[in-house]
Amino acid sequence: MEIREQLENIIDEAIAAARADGTLVMDEAPAAALERPRDEANGDWASTVAMRSAKLAKKSPRDVAQAIVDHIPANDVIASVEIAGPGFINIRLSDAVLQGVVREVRAEAEDFGRGTVPEGERKINLEYVSANPTGPFHVGHGRWAALGDAMARVMEHAGYDVYEEFYINDHGTQMDVFGNSVAVRYMQLLGHDVEMPEQCYGGSYVADIAQGIIDREGRKYEDMTDEERMSAFREIAYQEMLDLQHRVMSRMGTTFDRWFSERSLYVEDETGESPVSRSLKAMEDKGYVKEEDGAIWFRSSALGDEKDRVMIKANGEMTYFMSDVAYHYDKKMRGFDHLINIWGADHHGYVKRCECMLEAWGWPGALEIVLGQLVNLYRDGEAVRMSKRTGEMVTFEELIDEVGVDATRYLMLSRSSDQPIDFDIEAAKKKDSSNPVYYVQYAHARICSILRKAADPADAAAAEAGEITMGELAARIIPEDCDLSPLTHESELALMRKMADFGNLIALAARDRAPFRLTHYAQDLAALFHQFYTNCHVLVDDAAVQTARLALVDATRIVLALTLNLLGVSAPVKM
Repeated sequence: MEIREQLENIIDEAIAAARADGTLVMDEAPAAALERPRDEANGDWASTVAMRSAKLAKKSPRDVAQAIVDHIPANDVIASVEIAGPGFINIRLSDAVLQGVVREVRAEAEDFGRGTVPEGERKINLEYVSANPTGPFHVGHGRWAALGDAMARVMEHAGYDVYEEFYINDHGTQMDVFGNSVAVRYMQLLGHDVEMPEQCYGGSYVADIAQGIIDREGRKYEDMTDEERMSAFREIAYQEMLDLQHRVMSRMGTTFDRWFSERSLYVEDETGESPVSRSLKAMEDKGYVKEEDGAIWFRSSALGDEKDRVMIKANGEMTYFMSDVAYHYDKKMRGFDHLINIWGADHHGYVKRCECMLEAWGWPGALEIVLGQLVNLYRDGEAVRMSKRTGEMVTFEELIDEVGVDATRYLMLSRSSDQPIDFDIEAAKKKDSSNPVYYVQYAHARICSILRKAADPADAAAAEAGEITMGELAARIIPEDCDLSPLTHESELALMRKMADFGNLIALAARDRAPFRLTHYAQDLAALFHQFYTNCHVLVDDAAVQTARLALVDATRIVLALTLNLLGVSAPVKM
């Protein structure tokens, strides 16, 4: 049981006892409502329950607080309690309960802080990145990749069942435009005097694809009609770009349970139905479809949208929105409790109509849109507009080539998704404490060094060679049931307090879709470790003190590594 939960139970028991003997006369008892004091001098936790109970009890908040404090049952969790200000109940934890955190971390290891989520709320479809397969990823796509992957990791640790999905926009006119762009470049490279159409993809990557076709197959497509050539190159270029997207996501450590093709929405089964027709019928059955001017419309205005939306044009052409209707209906038909989409902020005008379509089917609130701001690239404080290599947009792959995956992921996750990120390339490459990811990783590596120094030389060598894990090494030098009572120094207590917060952090970060909080936590924990390392020598003559501190160090290693893993960042054992 989390320390916070234990404290809430104690406060609840105290209130119940005060009500039972008539000290507090209230028809109901408010929740304990624990929070962290801003000033650590005020204790580890504070409850505002007295102030919220004053009117109910017809007493002053301080009198209510005193009644609660007087009825706190005997326990080994609380060291001291004091009443402050208008009626805050400030609680300081016992050393023993904080020391218990060390034991809990080492026992649970990578399962530390795991939560549970009730049935019916658990199964989540998380869709993110979902870039068109018509060009390389830009740095904004990289932010969504880091955000979505970390969000999934954190939510899974909190107890959700998360299914990650990449929606491939491979249906519609943009694919024909892409195919034609490659076809024109192909003919130009073969010496033909043809102009790029006004509507085209003009990036150098288009010419690279065309050159690749020439290198592999020569003039095979030269004598085809324009339509035949466009059609052939549409599929070749699509596959090439999709392969590139797969490769970049793999390098990023971002994996998807499914890459969902938009085209599949239009494929009919043996009954002649498709996801498009099924979603349309379901919406029609609910009374939200109308035909007007030969077009098929979604009556979204009846659900609060500013206007109705076209799904099928008068000429029979399906709109982008029709695909979205079919796709989201298909998701729900696959049994997901809740749908989360991560979109760029430029899609904000699209949110309401999509929320309305879920409501039309009878699932209000089932769709959640996370809108994210973009990334501003800098180099030594100067804005970076174009790639040095191509003179065009800096691609996401170029960024991770230069900066590395760990720094890229960490810095992409350093701020809330609703805030823009200023990403300085040179700062991200620094190998010193000014770089937050280096600072955190160095703390982990330093811990591993301490454990190796404390170990038998043969075991230390095996750990350094990767023949045994750091966890296995730690188990050989630190008894599972070692005495932790020597851990009483304020630097030791501060580390344990921070680790005690981990479970609650995970629950809130998952609830709020806010993995960025883990970057702040990791830095705070690393800072507290460095402070501890300065103030408390680990390898000392006193065997009991050394063993206890080694246990604390090992617990810190576990929580740091777990935090980094949930961010998708490595925890090096040596730097």
